[in-house]
Amino acid sequence: MLAIFYILAVIFCCLLLFLSAELLIGAINRIAKFFGLKEFVVAFFIMAAAASLPNLFVDVSAALRGMPELALGDIIGGNLFDLTIVIALAVFFSRNGIPAKGETIQNSAIFTIASAVLPLVLILDGKLSRVDGLILLSFFIFYINWLFSKKERFTKIYDDKEDLPPLKAFQLFISDLGKAIIGLIFLLVASNLIIEVINKLSLQFNFPMALIGILILGLGNSLPELYFAVTSSRRGESHLLFGDLMGAIIIPATLVLGIVGIISPFSVSNISIYAFARMAMIASALLFLMFIRSSQKISKKEAVVLLMVYILWLLAEVFKNYSA
Repeated sequence: MLAIFYILAVIFCCLLLFLSAELLIGAINRIAKFFGLKEFVVAFFIMAAAASLPNLFVDVSAALRGMPELALGDIIGGNLFDLTIVIALAVFFSRNGIPAKGETIQNSAIFTIASAVLPLVLILDGKLSRVDGLILLSFFIFYINWLFSKKERFTKIYDDKEDLPPLKAFQLFISDLGKAIIGLIFLLVASNLIIEVINKLSLQFNFPMALIGILILGLGNSLPELYFAVTSSRRGESHLLFGDLMGAIIIPATLVLGIVGIISPFSVSNISIYAFARMAMIASALLFLMFIRSSQKISKKEAVVLLMVYILWLLAEVFKNYSA
């Protein structure tokens, strides 16, 4: 019964994170429309960055409390979920697959896969050092510099802006600014709650904290990406979908984990915990890149393949821990 209570508590905290992020994302999205920002900027820098805030708050809190392996598990689990379940469900809700045309999407896909795999390479020696953290941050800066190197990548305005009187539009802007602040406060509260619950769960049942991050926390923190991806897919906004999804993978794996590595370098006592997740991550990353680069779209058949990767990985993890 106690185990069920802790699991339900983790789910509740993840739900609170999701609701807080949704409030914040909605507010920031409308603020972006108010200022007339560009479509890819909204998707990558606004939506993806806001959706990555749960990762940032939870993972930095974990690092400050001496639990950085939870942050690593969260990011690995979240990226695996994004590359499989999120993409698959977005494709299933689309009419005929998701087109991935354009130089920005095609080249960003390479950066996305490199970002997802890079942390796995850096922990092969059993630790994430401050140098590794600097490498991750440098990769993030390099990608941002490349992204801004050509202004034509940002020519399409996010034109879902309502035609309102200036005073009314400004009043809504102030309201959304307040909602964004409230969302941030709830994110802080939820992130601290979830750290406390996960710490007690790990101590009570001697369950590896890294595995909790991979199986539970990573999934919970990916709910905003799932919501936005399905919504964008149904509206046929593939650039928004890929901008958000790629940003949601790149930002946690480089910027967030880089900050964690610098704040609290750590050693991985049992690298085998990540074995199945590492194999599934590499497989899904390569498949994702192959699907996008070959036909410049992700079809429903290809989505089924990505879905099967996640299901097989989940079964392997459950069987491994059940056998143990």
